[in-house]
This record gives sequence, structure tokens and C-alpha cells, in this order.
Amino acid sequence: MTLFTAPERSTPPPRRRRSTVGLVFLAVAVVIGIVLSILPAPYLIEQPGPVFDTLGTNEFDGKQTPLISIEGHPTYATAGSLDLLTVSVVGNQTQRPNWAEIVGAWFDPSKAVIPVDEIYPTGVSNKQVDQQNTLDMEQSQKSAVTAALDHEGYDVGTSITVSAVEKDSPASGKLAKGDVIDSINGVDLRQNSDVDTLRALVTKNGSKPATVRYSRSGDSEAQGGPTRVATITPQKVTGNGQTAYLLGIGASVSYDFPFSVSLKLADVGGPSAGQMFALGIIDKITPGELNGGKRVAGTGTITANGTIGAIGGIRQKMYGARAAGATVFLAPASNCNEVTGHIPSGLSVYAVSTLDQSVTVLDTVASKGDVSSLPTCQSN
Repeated sequence: MTLFTAPERSTPPPRRRRSTVGLVFLAVAVVIGIVLSILPAPYLIEQPGPVFDTLGTNEFDGKQTPLISIEGHPTYATAGSLDLLTVSVVGNQTQRPNWAEIVGAWFDPSKAVIPVDEIYPTGVSNKQVDQQNTLDMEQSQKSAVTAALDHEGYDVGTSITVSAVEKDSPASGKLAKGDVIDSINGVDLRQNSDVDTLRALVTKNGSKPATVRYSRSGDSEAQGGPTRVATITPQKVTGNGQTAYLLGIGASVSYDFPFSVSLKLADVGGPSAGQMFALGIIDKITPGELNGGKRVAGTGTITANGTIGAIGGIRQKMYGARAAGATVFLAPASNCNEVTGHIPSGLSVYAVSTLDQSVTVLDTVASKGDVSSLPTCQSN
């Protein structure tokens, strides 16, 4: 009887093969991780920034200073807070986040990943962007004071002055530096008006001829009176998917306030603090607690006539407000498309488009009234 035995086979140890493949994948992962941690991305990151209570203080010129100081008018005790929110931007044109940071931000609901040119347009330097943000903050503060005082029944005189005229622009040869614009198409700009109001009127006019009434220093009654008239056709410009109409001038606004209101906030730029500054002023110059002693936060640009406009970074600001302890949030109604579906738990958000509406919301909250009737951002 013959016995047959299977021939011996030589095969590599399975464990060693798996180990080798695993080391290769690990090495590749390490290399990818190193590259991602070094290679800059063409994006920036927006995240919640510092929160400032307009009823409180902040460090200004090395010492704690009230954000709102008032002289020449009685002030009243306040409670709770009226917080303005900021957004911190990680990166700029020359120093951008790496890909690892970008990937992490994509999965964090409190952060947003945005293209670099959304904040730093091509051809505009970091310094120019910072300078514009500073100018926007200064204008926002003036508009906030004007809107607050107007809400309380005070008349605020304003004058919009031409600070520059661009060469070969629609206004070239018609307006001059130092001219005071009194009206556009019959809309008076001498009372509670600002650069935003001027810009809105030019936009509304579009590319048809606009009637601009203005005053020029040195004019006398013998020269036809203090008011001149010019017909100017704004220039239509487009960029970044947006259309604008321009007279081709730079403009600044002077204000005649009935008493002194000083706003001091260090190292924060942009126009989005306007609404909360206005509410803080109203709270300080009127008896009682406008917010009912609650921690309230909000954001929004504001014009001298009290119109509240959209801002950037609304999601990050809602998360910043909630982290600071706010339970009530005032959002521009024009930001509702970004608010819906992204409200942090525990935060009640109300949609407002005017300062009057904001005060109504706070009065209702303070008196424990029916908040169900207040405007909100409706679900889609």
C-alpha cells in the first residue's frame, strides 16, 4: 500500500505581510499629515471672537473705560447686558491657515471656512482692509448715536460733506471737495442722515440722472443763494457678483448732537456693532432696564434713521453669544437665511429691521409679555 503525502508549500507568514502593508499606510498617513499641517490653504477661518457688553467697560488706552460715556444728560442704572459680538478671522493674505486647520473648521458648527478674497479682495492690502474697518466702525458709532437720540425724540443735525472727487467720475467738474450735499432727488439729507443713506439713495436712483442739491463754501445770496443744483448720472459698476452705482465721490458726515455721547471700543473694526451701541445708549439715558436685567446679545449695522442691516459671520456671533451666557439674540431680518437651522440650543433669536422693532422686542422680554408675537426667522 502506497501512501501519498501532499507536497510541502512555502508561503510568507501572513502576519509579516499585513504588518508591512500597515507600516506603509502609516508612513503615507504621516506624510499627508505633515503636508496638511504645513501647506497653506486658499481659505480663511471665521470663528467667534470676544464679546463686549455695551453697558460695561473694556480696556482702552491701558485702563478700564466705559464703552458708552454720556455727559450733559442724566443717566440711569442698568442691569444685565447688551452684548455686541465680534468675529475673529484666522489668517490674512500672506499668513493663511493650513489644510489641517481648514478641515477641522469644516466640522465645527461655530466656525466657517471662506475664500481669502471674501475679506481681502485682490489688489487690496491687509493695511487697507484694516483702515476701512476702522472707518466703518467710526461711521457706525456716529450713526448709532444719531439713531438712538432720534428714537428718543432729539433732533440731530447732520451735514454730508464731499471729501474727495475722483478724476473723470460722474461728479467730476460738478461737485468739489468741501461741498455739502443737501438732498438727492428731493430727499433731504440735512437731518439724521449718513453716508449709508446717501449710498442707498444713489443705488435707488440707478443709472438715470439724479438731481443733487448742494451748498458750497463762499457762496452768497448775490451769487444765487446757498444752494446749487447739479444733474449727475451715477456710474454702474459690478464686482464679486454685485452691482453698485457711484457718483465718484468720497463723503464724510458731521453731526450736531444735543449732548455728548462717547463710544470707546478698542481693536474692533467694521460696522456691525451699530445696533447694540444704539440700544446701550437708549438704556443709559432712559429710566428702567431696557433688557429687563437679562443677558441680551445682538448684531447689525445701523443707519442714522434707525434701519438695521445685514452683517457677516452671523452664525459665529450666535455661538459667541450663547457661550457668553446670552439667552436673547437680536438678528438683522436680512440675515435670516443664515440664521434658520443654525441657532445654538438655549438661544432665542428675534429678527429685526429697525431700532424701533428692537426696542419693542426688549420691552416685551423685560415685561415678560407674549414673546410668541415677536418676529423670528421662520423655518424653510
